[in-house]
Amino acid sequence: MQYRTLGKTDLRVSEIGLGCWQLGGDFGTMEDERAVAILDEAAKQGITFWDTADVYGAGLSESRIGRWCEENCDQAGQPRPTIVTKVGRSGELYPDKYTKERVRANLTASLERIGGDSLDLVQLHCVPIDLIKQGDILAWLEDFKSEGLIRHYGASVETIEEALYCVAQPGIATLQIIFSLFRQDAVEKLFAAAQRANVGIIVRLPLASGLLGGKMAASQQFAAEDHRHFNRDGQCFNVGETFAGLPFEKGVSLVEELKQLAPNDLPLGRFALRWILDHPAVSTIIAGSSRPEQVAENAQASDMAPLDGALHEELAAFYLARVRPLVRGAV
Repeated sequence: MQYRTLGKTDLRVSEIGLGCWQLGGDFGTMEDERAVAILDEAAKQGITFWDTADVYGAGLSESRIGRWCEENCDQAGQPRPTIVTKVGRSGELYPDKYTKERVRANLTASLERIGGDSLDLVQLHCVPIDLIKQGDILAWLEDFKSEGLIRHYGASVETIEEALYCVAQPGIATLQIIFSLFRQDAVEKLFAAAQRANVGIIVRLPLASGLLGGKMAASQQFAAEDHRHFNRDGQCFNVGETFAGLPFEKGVSLVEELKQLAPNDLPLGRFALRWILDHPAVSTIIAGSSRPEQVAENAQASDMAPLDGALHEELAAFYLARVRPLVRGAV
């Protein structure tokens, strides 16, 4: 596992991180034993960046991480991973009930579940961009930082336009964005702006909700509580958060085309992750895994050699011609 500095923070984090939405049981049943096995494997692979949120399983994801750290770090002496949480999408706040004390209460509850002296990094969780532009919520985060409740803060956003606004705000240390072979738009302007501002880029949905793992069929069925079932067409939240905004069947077909561009015998998921890591603006990738074996497979992308420059050009052309016209919603 290789490590990178996370923007203007003092954090050195693994290139491959662990997305922990699934630990909340929001993709189907997640037993304690399997949740622990996933976290165990992440630690074994040197994955030190764990991303969660207060709304994942109504705090269950944070609680499971906190218990794991208590048993394996606080008592056993293993270094704690960098645990990143998000705030702003709970019913107490979203979409228009934000106050300083409510945000503080949510963060305090997250800290109680996760443990430790302060929260390593807090990201605004796709809150309305107008709220960020008003400035109050950023000022609150500055105050919480001064108080020691949080160490750093950033924003998880939906669109490039939102990201470009946030990257210009001096206190924001990180941006979490959608970026993958099926959502390449950040390359055009955002990455250069982030590097100039020394803002770390955290990539979410690197495998487009699993599509880029290369193992799904058009007939694939998902659990009723899985967003890939109930938000397939953006019925409940931003369509871009599910399959990168692609219609599922079209996505499966595009994966088959993309496989023809991957080097021989290279698993598509590892190929897709390596492509992301080849962009120096990226600090880390949060890849969700429902099984320990997936954690180990994802980690291997960090030790691969960069992809050939000509292949990068071919993949960019593929996106513009074959994928981009099918992406729904703002990018």
